[in-house]
Amino acid sequence: MSVVRPTAPEAVLWIARTLEGAGFDTWAVGGAIRDAVLGRASGDWDLATRARPRDVRRLFKRTVPIGVEHGTVGVLARDGTMFEVTTFRKDVETDGRHAVVEFADAIDDDLARRDFTINAIAWHPLRNELHDPFDGAGDLDRGVLRTVGVAADRFREDYLRVLRAIRFAGRFGLEIEADTWSALRSVVDRLPNLSPERIRDELLKILGADPSPGRALEMCSESGVLRVLFSELEELRDATTVRDRPSAPDAPPAPDVWASTLAVVDRLPLGRPYLKLAALLRPLPGDQVAAFLLRLRLSNANTDEVARLADAAPLPEAGEPDAAYRRWLSRHGGHRLNAVARLDLATARAESERGGGAPSRCATVVEAWRRGREIRAGNPPLRVADLAIDGRGLVRLGLRPGPRFGEILDALLDWVLDDPARNEPGALEARALEMERRASAGASDG
Repeated sequence: MSVVRPTAPEAVLWIARTLEGAGFDTWAVGGAIRDAVLGRASGDWDLATRARPRDVRRLFKRTVPIGVEHGTVGVLARDGTMFEVTTFRKDVETDGRHAVVEFADAIDDDLARRDFTINAIAWHPLRNELHDPFDGAGDLDRGVLRTVGVAADRFREDYLRVLRAIRFAGRFGLEIEADTWSALRSVVDRLPNLSPERIRDELLKILGADPSPGRALEMCSESGVLRVLFSELEELRDATTVRDRPSAPDAPPAPDVWASTLAVVDRLPLGRPYLKLAALLRPLPGDQVAAFLLRLRLSNANTDEVARLADAAPLPEAGEPDAAYRRWLSRHGGHRLNAVARLDLATARAESERGGGAPSRCATVVEAWRRGREIRAGNPPLRVADLAIDGRGLVRLGLRPGPRFGEILDALLDWVLDDPARNEPGALEARALEMERRASAGASDG
C-alpha cells in the first residue's frame, strides 16, 4: 500500500522546529494525519510533544492555556491561527466518563491510549516519517474500523467511543470490525452516564461532517444507541406514515418513515447540522421534538429554531395564490423560507430517487421557492407590527384597551394578508370600527 504523506502548513513546521531544536520530540497527530492518509485535505493540525506545558509556554511568546492541567497549550502562529500542542500522555485510571492521565516521554505511549487505529497514526513533520504502530493506515486501506488494543477495554475507558466509532465508520465508509462491534454493543446501556453535552456534540458532528449521515444513524439503530439515547427516533422505525407530511400525489409509497427520513437527511447540504436535525425530527409530534431538544441542551436560540423548522408546513404549491405565500411567511417567518425550501426539495429528491417519483416534483418545489422569494422581496406586511395601525390608533378611535385589542389586530393582519393594499390607516380604522360594531351587536343579541 502506498501511503500518502501529509503536507503541513508552515506554522506546523515552525512549531516542530522550535520544539525539536529545544530537545523535545514532536509529532503531528490526530485527524489531519488520518485525513492525509485517506488522500483528503487535512483540517485542524494538532501536535504531540515530550515538552511539558511550562516548556511550551517558555518557548513561544504567544500561547493560550487551553487545558494546561491536561497538557494542552494553544500556540498562536504569526497570522493568529492557533495550533494545539499537547504533552505525550498515558492513562492511569478511567471510569467510562473521565480519564486520569499522566505525562509520558514517548510517542508510542500517547498513541496507545487513543481510541481507534485510524486515529493512532503520527507523522514527523521534519523527517517526513509516518509512525503507525497499530496499522491504522492498513485499516483505512481495508475499510475497517478497529480499536487500539482490546476493544472491550477501550469502550469501558470512555463510553463516548461508542458514538465516535459510529461517526467515523459512517463518515469514512468503514465496516466496524466484529470484536469492536460486539464490544460497542455490550456497553450501549451505559451511554446515559455520559453528559448530555458530549452526546449532543457527537450527534451534531454526525449530522454536520458526514455528507450522508444516514448510514451512521442506521448504525445507531442497529447497535441500540437510538433505543437508549433517542427513543423518539427509534419509534420511527415502527411508524407507517409521516405526521402532517403528505407526499405528492404522484410520489411512490414510502417504504417506511425511518428510511424516508434518512433519505431526506442525506440530501441536505453538508455542514448544516441543525437543518439536518430538523429534518430528522420533522416526522415527530411537537411534544416529542421539545423533549428531544431539551435533553440535548442546545442553546435556547438553536432549540427554538430547530423546533420551528421541524414543525414548519411545506411551502404552498406553486400554483396557489400570493395570499397563500404571505400567510406561510407570516406564520413561519420570512427568514425561514430558504431552510424550509431546502427541506422540501430534499424530500422531493428522496421521493424521486426512491423510484417512481416524478422528477417534476423537484421543479415544482424550486418554483414555489422562487415565488416565495419574490413575494418576500416585495416586503409585504406579515406581522402585526407591520400594520399601519397599532393599539394607540385603536384608542384614538374610541375603543377601550384590553385583550380585545389583540384579537382586533390579529384579525386586521389576516385581512391585510389577503390584500396588502389594505394596509393603510383609513382602511384599517374603518375595518376595526366595523369589527367592533359587529362584536357589540352580537353581544346585544346574546
